[in-house]
Parts: sequence; C-alpha cells; structure tokens
Amino acid sequence: MAKKQKPFRPKARRPRGFEDRPADAIRSETALIAKAFAVYESFGFEPLQTPAFEYADALGKFLPDEDRPNVGVFALQDDDEQWLSLRYDLTAPLARFVAEHYDALPKPFRRYQAGSVFRNEKPGPGRFREFTQCDADTVGAGGAVADAEMIMVAAEIARAAGLSDGQYAVRVNNRKLLDGILEASGVPNTQAGSVQRLQVLRAIDKLDRLGEDGVEALLGKGREDESGDYTDGAKLDPAGIKAVLGFTTASDPDRQATVATLSGLVGPSDRGRQGVDELAEIDRLLSATGFGPDRVSFDTSVVRGLGYYTGPVFELELLADITDRKGRPVRIGSIGGGGRYDDLVSRFRGQPVPATGFSFGVSRFVSALERMGAVEAAVQPPVLVTVFDRGLLPHYFALASELRAAGIRAEVFTGSGNVTKQLKYADRRGVKLAVLVGSDEHEAGEVTIKDLPLGADMAKAIETNEEWKSARPAQRTVPRDQAAAVIAEMLED
Repeated sequence: MAKKQKPFRPKARRPRGFEDRPADAIRSETALIAKAFAVYESFGFEPLQTPAFEYADALGKFLPDEDRPNVGVFALQDDDEQWLSLRYDLTAPLARFVAEHYDALPKPFRRYQAGSVFRNEKPGPGRFREFTQCDADTVGAGGAVADAEMIMVAAEIARAAGLSDGQYAVRVNNRKLLDGILEASGVPNTQAGSVQRLQVLRAIDKLDRLGEDGVEALLGKGREDESGDYTDGAKLDPAGIKAVLGFTTASDPDRQATVATLSGLVGPSDRGRQGVDELAEIDRLLSATGFGPDRVSFDTSVVRGLGYYTGPVFELELLADITDRKGRPVRIGSIGGGGRYDDLVSRFRGQPVPATGFSFGVSRFVSALERMGAVEAAVQPPVLVTVFDRGLLPHYFALASELRAAGIRAEVFTGSGNVTKQLKYADRRGVKLAVLVGSDEHEAGEVTIKDLPLGADMAKAIETNEEWKSARPAQRTVPRDQAAAVIAEMLED
C-alpha cells in the first residue's frame, strides 16, 4: 500500500534584506513623511507618484556599478522580452517622467515623492534591499538659486522632524571644485577619465570612516582592509593625492572664508571658478534668509557617492550626542542629501535639462530620531468594547461609534471566546480600558469601565477574595450617556 504523501506546506520565511514593518515603525515613518511633505508643500512643490518598475534602459548608466540588467537592481523580462527593473531610487524615474511629458510640464517642474526603492545588493546590518526614500526635486532651473532653495528645504525638514538647531547641519560642497583640482592633477574630464574620477569620489566619501591614511591609499594604488579584501585605487600621482587631500580640508566655519580659500585652490580652471562662484551665490541667498553657519556650512569633504552629480552637493548630518543601549557613543552621520544632476534628463532628450534635488532614507532618519528621543509617543491602543451577549451587538457597535465620534479609538471584539479570553486579548494588545456591558448593565442604562493595567497592579497587593470584592480596583460603573466623557478622562490619567 502506497504511503500517503503529506500535503506541501511552504515554509513561512521572508527573503533576506527585506523587512516586515510593525505598527509603531509604520506610524513613526508615516509621521516623518507627513512632516516632510508639509515642508515641500510650503515651498510650492507638487506631489507625484511614479511606478515601482521602469524599463532597465531608463535607469541607464546610473546603476551603482554597471549598466546591465540585474546588477544592482532586481530585473525581469516582460512578455515582449524587454527588461523591467524595480526602481533603484526615485530620481531616475523622475527623469523619465519629465522627458516623457516635457512639453506639457511647467518649467521648472517641482515635485516631491515618497516610496519604496529596491537594491539588489548584499544585505547586512542596517542595509536592506527595500527601503523608503522621500525626495523633492526641481527640474528645469539652472544656476545656484534652485540649489540654495533645496539646501533650505533640507534644513527645514530637520526642524520639522523635531531637531533643534545645533543637533543637525547641512554640509555643502560643489563637484565642479573637485573637477578643477582633478584637471590640474592630470585626470581628464572625459569619458575615459570617468572611472578614475568615480574612484576619487568614492575614496573621499570614505574620509570619515577610513581617515586620511585610508583615503590616501585609495587615491593611490589601493587599499587592503582588515578582512583581506583589496580595493583598487584611483592611481593618482603624489602631487594629485596631495592636491585632493588639501581640497578636502579647505573648509572654514565661516562660509565666506571657505569661498576665499577655494578661490585660491582652483587656480585658472574655468570649471573650478564656476564652483567657487556658485558657492558664493548660495552663501548670499542663505545669509539673506537667516540660514546661518550653525545650520548650513561649506564642507569640501562632502562629495556624495553617485556619479551623476554635476554641481553643488550637500548632506544633512546629525550632530547630536547619541548612545547605544550600553551607553557607548554612536555616530549616525548623514541621514540625507542631494545636489545638482544636470545630465540625467538630457539622456532622454539629447539637450541640457538642469535639475537639483534632495532625498532622505525614511527608516534611517526615524532610527536616528528614536535614538535621540525625538520620536512622538506611540498611538494609544484602542478601547475594547467586550461582548458579553451577542444579542447586544448592535448596542456594542453603537457605543464604539460614539467613542470614535468623541475622538477615541475604539474596537468591538469580533473574535470568539468568553470575557476572560477577551481580556487576555486586550492584554496582548496593550489595551488600557475595556468596556463591559452585560444584560444587567444594559437594562440599567450603565456601562462598566475597567482600567486593565491599574487593575493588574492593584491585584498584586490584594491577598484575599474578600479584599478583591470590597476594593473593586480600577473599575467604574457609570451611566451610559456619560461613558465617552468618563473614558476620555480615564485615558488622560
């Protein structure tokens, strides 16, 4: 006799690098996005939603490493054999949208968006394959004016999130300055030199983590890390390495002093001079609108890792003292950033289309705020209306509706089980108040309200059943028409 096969049951597991988001995290992230959206709206930006999938060629050469499907992105072939990719960020889809609707859009086109982005990279601690970004961009505005405004937006979002001045800073640089110094160091501003330039940018971007010696090695022949992995270097000569490292330390707390220093460093380079002039214009606009050096500084070590930036770049950094659970200091660093990317839309149209933007990772920002104690208190669990008698269900739902009308979260128990099981359910939900209405209370026009946490604490001090009956701790019976007011009062306690 054949052995009966067991039915196939899939294993409940989630893919590596993807998270399940619990209620508190969702609420915190939603609240932060709402605050950011309010800032974007106040500056006159409009919302836009682009799809999660794009044609792979629309994402183009701005993938993290190589422009072929499924390297850095999740990709699949459609039924017409064209490659589709999950969006890597929100900027490349914006470029496609603008190019597709260019003639119908007002210029500049100003939009904001939040949504999931996907990266086919090795997951690790704090490194996920899906996360939420929140962006604002201005497309069609050249010059430093739009960049200065985007820097203001970043600083205002920090305030809107609950950070005090001094707990954050926006650090600003300009890619054109580095381009000028690299030209003087023999690195051509051409396609042939683009790989070498990207290696230089990535080396500088590691200055905080590796220090000057580590960056110097990456600017030269290369560097072997503690695990034995070797990273090939940018192969600059000693004079070029010295010039780049000197550039990264040219900053001064006084923005105008930094501009003066940079003016001397870039020498005769036309591109370098453009970068100096743009920083000077940004300083004038920031100073005129009250964004002092305590909120926005010029920092030549900021380069941003992505290769598509073409001018001013900036990062929003946390400065507050943060510790882990063991009291050890934790450096959060950059929680967002952006800059000018004038070549992204032009890929589609073959003509220059200036653009600038700002983006932050929502989960990373919320995690930092939580460590600082700057996240608002969690939403209070609902009041639970228990079900003593299913014949009274219309009464229970009417009571819950009245509580909601009074601004109180309320839930009627819709599962099965007696009141004891319902109260166990309430305990698992963290419910503070439960409402009990049996036939006797209903006929008397009353409700009984239990403060469950207080009742549990008081019960520990009661030793006999007689004491329990006489004390009736943390429980009130009130007229039905006073239920909402009494519940609101008890929730405040």
